[in-house]
Amino acid sequence: MLAKARWFVPFLVVTVLAAAFGAWTVQHRAEARAEGANLRTVLEVISLLKTQYVEEIDSLSLIAGFIEKGTINGMLESALDDPYTRYMDTRAYEQMQIDAYGQYGGIGIMVGMKDGRLSIIAPFEGTPGYQAGLRPGDFIVSVNGRTTEYMSLDEAVSLMRGPEGEPVVLGIQRSDAPPFEVEIVRAVIQVPSVSDVTFVPSGRFPGQAHPVGYVRLQRFSERTNEELENALRRLEAQNPAGLILDLRDNPGGTLSAAIDVANKFLADGPIVHIVGRDEARRTVYAFERGTHPYLPLVVLVNGFSASASEIVAGALQDRGRATLVGTPTFGKGSVQTIVPLRDGSALALTSARYQTAGGRFINEEGITPDFVVEMPQVGEGDPPVSSLYGAELEQDPQVVKAIEVLMSAINALERRAG
Repeated sequence: MLAKARWFVPFLVVTVLAAAFGAWTVQHRAEARAEGANLRTVLEVISLLKTQYVEEIDSLSLIAGFIEKGTINGMLESALDDPYTRYMDTRAYEQMQIDAYGQYGGIGIMVGMKDGRLSIIAPFEGTPGYQAGLRPGDFIVSVNGRTTEYMSLDEAVSLMRGPEGEPVVLGIQRSDAPPFEVEIVRAVIQVPSVSDVTFVPSGRFPGQAHPVGYVRLQRFSERTNEELENALRRLEAQNPAGLILDLRDNPGGTLSAAIDVANKFLADGPIVHIVGRDEARRTVYAFERGTHPYLPLVVLVNGFSASASEIVAGALQDRGRATLVGTPTFGKGSVQTIVPLRDGSALALTSARYQTAGGRFINEEGITPDFVVEMPQVGEGDPPVSSLYGAELEQDPQVVKAIEVLMSAINALERRAG
């Protein structure tokens, strides 16, 4: 009887889906072609979710979601409270792979879902999106006149990408102000990980008795390890007494890059815990090889420091290796596994969640800095106060606080030494 039941359940799923898919396709053929959905792909997605998703999922809720919405992403949105689990058609999957290597045709912004809306997490410095005045926290309400209300993240990204020299029009809503449109001409985007390396001599800031190094890391990619290694060596050759690592507005990237960065400052012990289905936990440990000489360290973070940034900041804070300055981070602490599908599309599914080295869950919680320093509000037309947007380092309140904290740590280190 048990064997018969095991055989009957998948048969019922296929039967119900086949009937639903047939009825839906009659009414929505254009949408089906647009997403590339077919019955085999739907079943493949459901099977992956049942076996690999971080939580148990009811098959019937997935089927009901597909019947109601008619698309795979509609099914995922209906059945899961998880904006990071998403279906990518062939084009979106290709674009995602390009992202990992830091070069593509577009406007140079990182987007994500915030409060259920398409939001700019960070414009990358020097790109068309940055030069057009787009800001972290801006909501994108339309792309080329198409509303983003029910648009998947990958669809929005693919619409913003395109040939160099061609324009794209974004509808932007900032705070509670009425939406406005901005036309941006696409360019070939080459986004470095390290966007600023500055040696700050003593005396540049009030009370700064020692020179320090400043490195801004604006994303985590395949190139991060090499770029940061070169930056640290350049600074260390000038003998700084301390270091500032700026992760503000850094939307994250690959887990391997986050581990590489943390490992430059930690010689042993845990970096991050990865908690999967049924609370199975795997710990990633640091190792001595490649660790840089000890310097007092301050990490700058804000509400748009996400994912890999939070892993690094959390590890360094929990292990007592760095002091965090800024504002609480974004709170994106889930692990996405990318699974290629048979038809060339792919599924990004949440397979685990991150815990910091000290065992704190990041997702929807974020990380609170040791010193919370809010940035003053800047009106339209006012000069910037953040060094991320053109202000000098000594005009940036969070950098000023970081220097103050570093001086205190360096002085304490000198007292212990002598």
